[in-house]
Amino acid sequence: MSAALSRLSINQETVRQLSLPELVEGCAKAGIGQVGLWRAPVQAYGVERAGRLMKDAGLTVTSLCRGGFLTATDPAERARALDDNRAALDEAAGVHTDTLVLVSGGLPEGEKDLYGARERIADALAELAPYAAERGIRLAIEPLHPMFASDRCVVSTLSQALDLAERFPAEQVGVVVDAYHIWWDDQVPAQIARAGAGGRIHSFQLADWITPLPAGVLVGRGQLGDGCVDFRSMRRQVEAAGFDGPVEVEIFNEELWARDGAEVIAEVAARYLEHAC
Repeated sequence: MSAALSRLSINQETVRQLSLPELVEGCAKAGIGQVGLWRAPVQAYGVERAGRLMKDAGLTVTSLCRGGFLTATDPAERARALDDNRAALDEAAGVHTDTLVLVSGGLPEGEKDLYGARERIADALAELAPYAAERGIRLAIEPLHPMFASDRCVVSTLSQALDLAERFPAEQVGVVVDAYHIWWDDQVPAQIARAGAGGRIHSFQLADWITPLPAGVLVGRGQLGDGCVDFRSMRRQVEAAGFDGPVEVEIFNEELWARDGAEVIAEVAARYLEHAC
């Protein structure tokens, strides 16, 4: 592995067309030693089997995505969500990662109280954080762009994520600094510094913001360099805040998924060196 690529992590969704063994092979050929995994393909392959595959290949699993969706008001739905997050934590331990990414959840149908929804997230974290700590897993709250606030994530800014995380020990709950979701926020430099001072940057992710947005917003992330995000500046900010961990490229893009996966991995590596180093 080259020193320049030593911190690069390929998120599995960037090359979702690849099976887990193909992902391992593609990373080996590209000289990349880190990956971020997703629960559904890991479950399909088998959690223990996936963990052995990564370990035997010498790959570090930088995160497992995703837990969360913790805003339900119905007691039965809340109980199911908590059970699913405990299962996600067990799976994270099974693939030998120390970080579970949380997408907090949107507003329940008929609800309009953002503040109440965020408080329910805090209540859920109070139950999940000790369980995570017992397994050596950190919970990483990911703020999503405000366009997702109604249906996917009522946590829209790094400040809101930190307001939740700071109620718990830093080794239990932190945040994801995802360039795609927070690049627009003029408070980001100050909030990155705040997160770093508290030891709460648990994941750093990259994808570009391209316009016009594709029809399917969820799969509208751009390859590094194709949009307007200043990755190099944000990387300097997180490093100045004390973060020296993996830089995970997570791109949801149907055009990338339609291409040869090994080719996409090679392109991600080249774009990472060009735009984020």
